[in-house]
Amino acid sequence: MKNLILLSLALIGAVPVSASAMDAKWEPIFDGKTLGGWTPKLAGHAVGEDPKQTFVVEDGALRVSYANYNNRFGAEYGHIFWKAPLKAFRIRFEYRLFGDPLPDIKVWEVSNSGLMFHAQAPETMRRDQAFPVSLELQLLGVPRPQEEPTGNLCTPGTTIVIDGRRDLRHCILSSSPLLPVGQWTSAEVEVLPNGEITHFIDGKAVLQYSAPELDPADKDAAALITAAGGSLHLGKGYIALQAEGQQIEFRKIEIQQLD
Repeated sequence: MKNLILLSLALIGAVPVSASAMDAKWEPIFDGKTLGGWTPKLAGHAVGEDPKQTFVVEDGALRVSYANYNNRFGAEYGHIFWKAPLKAFRIRFEYRLFGDPLPDIKVWEVSNSGLMFHAQAPETMRRDQAFPVSLELQLLGVPRPQEEPTGNLCTPGTTIVIDGRRDLRHCILSSSPLLPVGQWTSAEVEVLPNGEITHFIDGKAVLQYSAPELDPADKDAAALITAAGGSLHLGKGYIALQAEGQQIEFRKIEIQQLD
């Protein structure tokens, strides 16, 4: 019996950190009917302004729409932010890239969108700032000029540690297969209290890294570092859905708070 108890304790101690909050409740943050709790920030506009109705709700999904753009993107990069900052959490959702991109977008923007997390507050963004300082779960589909997997990491104003070293690359590819435009795909990000982060696509882990920091070489991050008294630590922030010239829909958006 004593040995059995010791074995049980050993197994409990071996449980990974990601299992420490397995019973935490999943909470929907999009009701499929309204944009309540979400705030847009588009380049060239003040926080809360979305004059062309870029972010709409249609058929139960939060849609990035360019119906009112007169077939021209004009570098009006947009993001819609959930109201509450998060520290340690999981977020899961389904997404579908669809339709043709606007004709004036850059080559790398074709069949491209993303989920930003650990993002700066929208109120701290410059009026013309294209992207919030954040980590990005990059969402790609094929066909596109450069065929790449989905579930990648991009780092506007940030850096991370991967394979034991700080990696300064702007985008790091995942191990996800190529997935076609038009297909509903499930995605998840897990951010643990110890700073370890994992991307999942269709239930499979496709990228892992840790220790996110603000990048002092980035001018927008530099302002945040100054405001934080010189600290580079990036341990929490907002989540935001991206609009960069390609139509996309998001649905079943839920979070599980781990802290």
